[in-house]
Amino acid sequence: MDDSVFHHLYETYHHDVFNFLTYLTKNRQLAEDLSHEVYVKAIRAYSSFEGRSSEKTWLFAIAKNVSIDYFRKMTVRNKHDATFFDWERDDLKSEFKTPEEMVMDNEEMSSVLEKLDSCTFDQRLVIIMRYFNDLSITETAQVLGWTEGKVKTTQHRALNRLRTKLATTEPERGELSEP
Repeated sequence: MDDSVFHHLYETYHHDVFNFLTYLTKNRQLAEDLSHEVYVKAIRAYSSFEGRSSEKTWLFAIAKNVSIDYFRKMTVRNKHDATFFDWERDDLKSEFKTPEEMVMDNEEMSSVLEKLDSCTFDQRLVIIMRYFNDLSITETAQVLGWTEGKVKTTQHRALNRLRTKLATTEPERGELSEP
């Protein structure tokens, strides 16, 4: 990969990749560190990029894998034993607030972000990709390696969970809508 390709990828997608990682980890510094790791992996793997997906979805797939690797490492470190982490049942949550939660005076968005923690990791991934990063169903499916049907089902379940959580704490608020 030459410098011009790297600069193109970085300049075009860095903001989106950084925001995705920030929402996922809820830590701006960590998101910055992980985004650097994403680009290191992209540089190493670019020669094998076949163009079956867009560069954006390819980078998001790398970012998703980098974040999962980080959470796995932290889970092992935090458990301090050899117990198995069940990725189907156990949930990954960050203890840090997003920069938006710290400075946002928009109560509705803060409430949605807070309620997002009640969703499963897969549901959070889909909501962040679809609503915060404006990826299409197809792009989200490509990033996650899922079918479009699974993305739609996961999104639907996440929105229902968020609606329920928002309705029980703030009945006067408007409802979320699917794009």
